[in-house]
Amino acid sequence: MFPMSDPVRKIIHIDMDAFYASVEQRDNPELRGKPVAVGSPRARGVVAAASYEARKFGVRSAMPSTTALRKCPDLIFATPRFEVYRGVSRQIRAIFLEYTPLVEPLSLDEAYLDVTANLRHLPSASDTAGEIRRRIFEWTGLTASAGVSYNKFLAKLASDYKKPNGQFVVSPAMGERFIATLPVAKFHGVGPVTAEKMNKLGIHTGADLRGQSIEFLTRHFGRSGAWYFDIARGIDERPVEPDRPRKSSGSETTLLTDLTDPNEIEKEVLGQADEVWTWCEKTGTYGHTVTVKIKYADFRQITRARTLNKAVLAQSDLHEIALALTRSIYPLENGVRLVGVTVSHFPAEDGDASDQLDFDFGRI
Repeated sequence: MFPMSDPVRKIIHIDMDAFYASVEQRDNPELRGKPVAVGSPRARGVVAAASYEARKFGVRSAMPSTTALRKCPDLIFATPRFEVYRGVSRQIRAIFLEYTPLVEPLSLDEAYLDVTANLRHLPSASDTAGEIRRRIFEWTGLTASAGVSYNKFLAKLASDYKKPNGQFVVSPAMGERFIATLPVAKFHGVGPVTAEKMNKLGIHTGADLRGQSIEFLTRHFGRSGAWYFDIARGIDERPVEPDRPRKSSGSETTLLTDLTDPNEIEKEVLGQADEVWTWCEKTGTYGHTVTVKIKYADFRQITRARTLNKAVLAQSDLHEIALALTRSIYPLENGVRLVGVTVSHFPAEDGDASDQLDFDFGRI
């Protein structure tokens, strides 16, 4: 499928379809064909995953359970069974490793594979992805979608293109054209807050993003500007890194205007906290330390952090800590041009992984 020379990489992004919810529907026939959410229906509960039947009503992961029930009154909640999900993930990882040792898990239900030289000597990355998906279904009874391309960014975009139970290839010849038509909100690494900021700047699609200079993007998005400049052109040189340990998860944004109103600053902080929380929920990884970063209009930067004895396991707790840290800087010394929130000190770092879904799939 890649007619170019050997240096062109062949990257697959495998994403299980509605993973947690699909496992529950597989194991409980009474749930099949019905709107299912994995999580708790209680007032402060959060949806960890939603079946495709539930998604038709607008139910999605990280949504408060009360909101999900308003959107879908017939929604059925299934109690999470993380040990079962880990077990299925080990089965899937075992399949991956039969094709390549270069497997980079992103969470329990998705991973990158570099199959430039696949162990089974299949003729193309597309054939490899198709065989892996078939074997996942044979072993687990679950469907997976796949994106195939020459880098990680495009492979991940491609895996969303024909979900569920689909596969899509973005060749080097079509990379920039494929990106040009997509909304920036669909780009991996562009969260809701950043997408909104881009939209306000007149950047709605990949083509709009490609039309901006690196100076413009750096001025408005800081260090991320260079990344946005590259991905708009289909450039992503990141290698697939097997079992890469993650030390933290953070999100930050450079504001359109310098802010001095505490209410507006705190709204932006909560937006960044929500982006971090989405990742925590997606990966099942929760940290002990919360850090808030503030950069003033004169580019001076300060951080405030708090480390707890146990991991932060609720979005409301993350909000409370982030706001307390933010309020510790008042009164403001200057206008604020950038805010960020980071969660770190994950349980695995100190040998206690009881509060997280680990990435160590192993081989069964």
